[in-house]
Amino acid sequence: MGKRSNFERHPRGLYPTPESAVRPLLPHLPPAIQFDEPCAGDGALVRHLEAEGHSLGAASDIHPMAVGIATSDACNIKQCTGEMFITNPPWPEPSRRGDPTLSILMHLSSLAPTWLLLPADFAQNIYFHKVEDRCRKIVSVGRVKWIPGTKGPGKDNAAWYLFDESHGGHTHFHGRVP
Repeated sequence: MGKRSNFERHPRGLYPTPESAVRPLLPHLPPAIQFDEPCAGDGALVRHLEAEGHSLGAASDIHPMAVGIATSDACNIKQCTGEMFITNPPWPEPSRRGDPTLSILMHLSSLAPTWLLLPADFAQNIYFHKVEDRCRKIVSVGRVKWIPGTKGPGKDNAAWYLFDESHGGHTHFHGRVP
């Protein structure tokens, strides 16, 4: 899964979003936001956000794994039915220069503000220059336990990134809160 482990990656980068990864995002969302989840997988992120009083506009995935999630490639979505996208997309794959993440990010953030759960070092890669002008905010998450039943968390830190094509200012960084 990670760049420093011998675990095989799950197909299409499917790692259900644990609730612990959602908690750091919550203070940065407006109350009762309506959101779209374009990489919904099994719907874990949707369930966590709805449990906090947010409402789902639309959920889709290239290979849906739960009832109520439509079949759609995130890069083919035509509009955001909610106020923003919130998703845990497939992370950048080795030797793909930021894809599939960059393609998803560029497309979605051209439609509406887009929160993505990504590796914390995403901003440290050379390909980030293509999207840094869209990056409004980075919220540190830390290490996440992606695979239930394993001994510890993953070896890479994660962060939420807020991208918006209309953003033209500085990126605000929010470190971890105990």
